[in-house]
Amino acid sequence: MASEVQAVPGSPAWWASRTPAPAYRRGRPPMDAGRIVDKALELIDEVGIQALTLRMLADALNSGTATLYRHFEGKDELLALVADRILGEVRVEPEELDGLPWRESVTVAAKAFYGALGRHPNALSLLAAQVPVGPNGLRGRERLIGLLLGHGFSVGLAARSFTAIGHYVIGFAIQQYGPGTPHPEDRTQLRDYYRSLDPAAFPATMAAADELTSVPLDDEFLFGLDLLLDGLERARLDEPSGRTAVGPSLSASRSTRPRRGP
Repeated sequence: MASEVQAVPGSPAWWASRTPAPAYRRGRPPMDAGRIVDKALELIDEVGIQALTLRMLADALNSGTATLYRHFEGKDELLALVADRILGEVRVEPEELDGLPWRESVTVAAKAFYGALGRHPNALSLLAAQVPVGPNGLRGRERLIGLLLGHGFSVGLAARSFTAIGHYVIGFAIQQYGPGTPHPEDRTQLRDYYRSLDPAAFPATMAAADELTSVPLDDEFLFGLDLLLDGLERARLDEPSGRTAVGPSLSASRSTRPRRGP
């Protein structure tokens, strides 16, 4: 009989097959899985994903690797939970969105998502590796799509809007905060490099040297987000009548508010 194919950690099949940790019988006292994931994220923030080992994590917890293996079969499973843990930091209180139009609400959620990613630059690759379908990823998806449906988006456009916003935020964060990306103090060097180019070959780049290197990152982020939302607004207005919605509670009400970002 062929051996059963093991689900890739972080995939929908893996999340669907997750079971509670086995009951404690002997050895060291049981440790809360959430505490292990939190400590793993702290270490990733300090040393990066590649440098993190289960032995390092166990030592930081004053425990042994056997305790970790009661919760995870290996590092890949741990990293899948770390990725979902980061999404759990994306919190938007309902009162922040009360009375706001859809695009302002989405902007608040996207900024919260971007802020959470910026706090964990060493872990950004985890969010780009797979579609986030853990508990926190699902909650964020449900709330933002629900918000868009409540503001008159069709199901199809709400889904595509969610995906586009998520891709934009994650992509921007990786480019600006990922390992090896330029620091703010490198902007002067980059500006001087642009200015030193051959004016016959790169006249436009030379002319825009200051603008390319002087805009604060937060302003760049909001500029791109506004362009994306402008396009989504046009798509919403151009949709034909009789759009498909999940149900009257979502299509007719604007009370659905996201607590977490994309």
